[in-house]
Amino acid sequence: MQIFAESLTEYKRLPTLEVKIGDLFLGAGHPIRIQTMTTADTMDTEKTVAESIRCIEAGAELVRITAPSMKEAENLAHIKRELRARGYHTPLVADIHFTPNAAEIAARIVEKVRINPGNYADKKRFNFIEYTDAAYNQEIDRIRSRFLPLIKICKEYGTALRIGTNHGSLSDRIMSRYGDTPMGMVESAMEFLRIAEDENYYNIVLSMKSSNPLVMVEAYRMLVAKMNEELGHCYPLHLGVTEAGDGEDGRIKSSIGIGALLEDGIGDTIRVSLTEDAELELPVCQKIICRYKDRQHGKLPPLLVNDALRNILTTAHKRKSFAVENIGGESAPVVIADLSRKNVISPDDMIEIGYRYNASLDKWQISDTPADYIFSKGDINFQLPGTIRIIHPFAFWKSKKENDASYPLMSSDEYMHEVIDSKMIFVAFDVYKSSENHSAIIEKVKNDKRVVLVLHTANRNRVQTFRRMFVELENRGIGNPAIVCVNTESSDAEQALIDLSVDAGSVLIQGFANGIWLSANNHPLKMINSVAFGILQASRTRISKTEYISCPSCGRTLFDLQETTAKIRAVTNHLKGIKIAVMGCIVNGPGEMADADFGYVGSGPGKITLYKGKEVIKRNIPSEIAVEELIALLKQFDAWAEPASVTG
Repeated sequence: MQIFAESLTEYKRLPTLEVKIGDLFLGAGHPIRIQTMTTADTMDTEKTVAESIRCIEAGAELVRITAPSMKEAENLAHIKRELRARGYHTPLVADIHFTPNAAEIAARIVEKVRINPGNYADKKRFNFIEYTDAAYNQEIDRIRSRFLPLIKICKEYGTALRIGTNHGSLSDRIMSRYGDTPMGMVESAMEFLRIAEDENYYNIVLSMKSSNPLVMVEAYRMLVAKMNEELGHCYPLHLGVTEAGDGEDGRIKSSIGIGALLEDGIGDTIRVSLTEDAELELPVCQKIICRYKDRQHGKLPPLLVNDALRNILTTAHKRKSFAVENIGGESAPVVIADLSRKNVISPDDMIEIGYRYNASLDKWQISDTPADYIFSKGDINFQLPGTIRIIHPFAFWKSKKENDASYPLMSSDEYMHEVIDSKMIFVAFDVYKSSENHSAIIEKVKNDKRVVLVLHTANRNRVQTFRRMFVELENRGIGNPAIVCVNTESSDAEQALIDLSVDAGSVLIQGFANGIWLSANNHPLKMINSVAFGILQASRTRISKTEYISCPSCGRTLFDLQETTAKIRAVTNHLKGIKIAVMGCIVNGPGEMADADFGYVGSGPGKITLYKGKEVIKRNIPSEIAVEELIALLKQFDAWAEPASVTG
């Protein structure tokens, strides 16, 4: 299999075919486009038009509208006519599930149609079917006959098409042959793509969405490799983490999944799927793609791509490292809190990084997200909780008579020339800085089982720089644990969150780093600590809190998603490590919620169905009592714990 991108050591956009969507051009070096999806009932023309206008004015270059049946597809004509009459000519996209007839109507009206190959011509009942090759090919012929009418209409009307695969809605047929895998996602799309190419129809965009950023990234990379290998060209790609949720967590998860691919040069249009008002997605999109405007090529040593390296970079992989104290080996990645900007550290400062001192009990209360290490430039004149450790700059550390309470952070030069006695040494390494004695430092580290590398870089292409360094460590057989140190100078809190999430999260989902050290001098430590643990959670490397897989609202939604998600979060956010899916309708139900432990799914107006994994437990519960029934379900399966009382 070919590598997923032309370059792994510098930033370069993946060459793709050009696609025309109305008057908008996508792919082939055109700017990365941003889009969103309306939440209003598609049959309510005025509300859908008003919401579309808000989205367009917020920056949307495409607006997607659900068309779950023929009547909604027909009403797209009224929506489009009204928008054009008001002077808005942004291309519209019809979102289709289950109903080919609706797609064929919509393709005559709007500029683009999105279909899901998992449910366009297939069914999903979670049945395993044993296919012979002949029987499987008959199924492909059946799909061809159902898909061809849409292709012909799209060719006649100049309509673009998105083949949008979702991890959680793979058909029983695909699941039976490929399993619940990224390769299954790729093949699901390729089956439809091959049919379109046979008909000489190329005005196509593809997507590989998942609520799990690791699955999403691997699927896109595999798709690019597959298209290059089989077709000799790539189609434009639409990026998105489906059911990302809301607030900080939704933004972190989306930034990691989308950003990791954009760093590869993969991606021509993006959507950030938040359980919030549609127009609020657009500023997040803009802040993600602004990182890639005028991005210059990095200057890093060339990287020879062999079979071993190809496997490391294209599939799920965890770098092997030995343990130095609680860093590396089988330990979860650590969080280092940078308190160096504080001249004097007090117990109150510890609240921001997950520790609260209760004077009446003379005890520390520890949150679910406590930093593991503190970096401080001076003394800490109070007794710290036993779960946290201190890092000091080498000069300060050396000046102390007793160093047992802390560990030194040494520059590369200090490490090369000083001899010290410490069971753990942090060595700051400016990755590929020309003035560093690169090889000599790396070789000395290799033979020192006390060293934890702290990798940092001033290179704007941080992800490529870190990735190149980890590959070199692997090639040289160096197993020292390594921390990635990332900072942001942005004064905008949302931009800072995005920058940190992309730069650190892209390395973590690759399976490389043993910890993260984030800094942002323009923002509170509490925010940075929260972002650090959010990045670890989203990258599935350290689970410290409840995870919510919550779809964005759309015209199919059967209840108020934002209000309901907030209610569920309020009563369950103490359940560490549990994944709860909140889905607005059966389209985003048992399939789309993929790997959730429990599901809360709209099954009809005012009705909720509850799931344990993909198994229905209770059907058609009145929404007024559904949250209470969810708690009862959690108790039934021993997933419930009473919230701890807060004192002090």
